[in-house]
Amino acid sequence: MVYFIAKIVIPPIYKLWLRKVDGLDNIPKDKPFIIAANHSSYYDALLIPCIILPRLNKKIHAMANSYYWKPFLTRFFLNLWEAVPVYVEKEKNSKEKNKAAFEKAINYLKNNELIMIFPEGARSHEGKLKKAYTGVARLALAAKVPVLPFGIIDAYKVLQKGKMLPRFIRCEVRVGKLIYFDKFYNKKINKRMLEGVTKKIMKEIAKLIGQDYNY
Repeated sequence: MVYFIAKIVIPPIYKLWLRKVDGLDNIPKDKPFIIAANHSSYYDALLIPCIILPRLNKKIHAMANSYYWKPFLTRFFLNLWEAVPVYVEKEKNSKEKNKAAFEKAINYLKNNELIMIFPEGARSHEGKLKKAYTGVARLALAAKVPVLPFGIIDAYKVLQKGKMLPRFIRCEVRVGKLIYFDKFYNKKINKRMLEGVTKKIMKEIAKLIGQDYNY
């Protein structure tokens, strides 16, 4: 049901606020990959599936803050979507829960499905890139899959912080080329490696949206 909605029902609605999408030919059809995108609005969460799902017969599993599993309505749809919760450190047993979530994400990728991550971890309400967490790098190296960068421009203007209804402004999406990290696959993962891989991913996203990433 959720994929029928994402493929058939939602895309025509979302296109009302979408000016154009560049780089659709960069979306591979024959392999699993991780989608990494900048995040400035709640509008982003369904925008990417609305672009990819009509073109691929694959499931997309978002990695999202476990906070959104607390309200019944969002929990219902996240579970229906088979999203993966990520727990903050202050939550009880967060380390064990995140380990299980990480393994679940790897299994989805091994099953030729897709994972969607917003590396910044939270919305940037002015559209300016924030420092990213290294989770996307850790998952890419552990699962040995490439990362597909998405750049979303002006989504924060569509649905602003504190607003319930979108404004009549259109955003733009640019899809980059797959980023491979084969040279790291047979090496021991360390902090420096994770930070380097994360920086490369974020710099590619920055290029797509015309910004710099200097963290």
